[in-house]
Amino acid sequence: MEDLLRDYLPIVVFIGIGAVIAIALMASSFLIAYRNPDPEKLSAYECGFNAFDDARMKFDVRFYLVAILFIIFDLEVAFLFPWAITFGDLGWYGFWSMMLFLGVLTVGFIYEWKKGALEWD
Repeated sequence: MEDLLRDYLPIVVFIGIGAVIAIALMASSFLIAYRNPDPEKLSAYECGFNAFDDARMKFDVRFYLVAILFIIFDLEVAFLFPWAITFGDLGWYGFWSMMLFLGVLTVGFIYEWKKGALEWD
């Protein structure tokens, strides 16, 4: 039991320090915050449009496209971290499978670039 507690002590210390930092940052925002915001700061702002129009107004599909592209290329990074950690154990099969994965993503990125999905008017 004592060995188990000794093994988990660094994790408990890490969580404790993280909790203290989080509480300190939240408390400091209340203590240092500016108390008189202007009406422009209090207004709602979402997706690049002012909130003064009808809630059912149409907005550009490019917002969705950019969000989907961000998620796709963000997931690429999520796959790269575990691969990089286990790279030594995977050998050549793991290397070439990741190169194939990155190649497919690169082809998709070039396709989106050529189609103009990354252009913003």
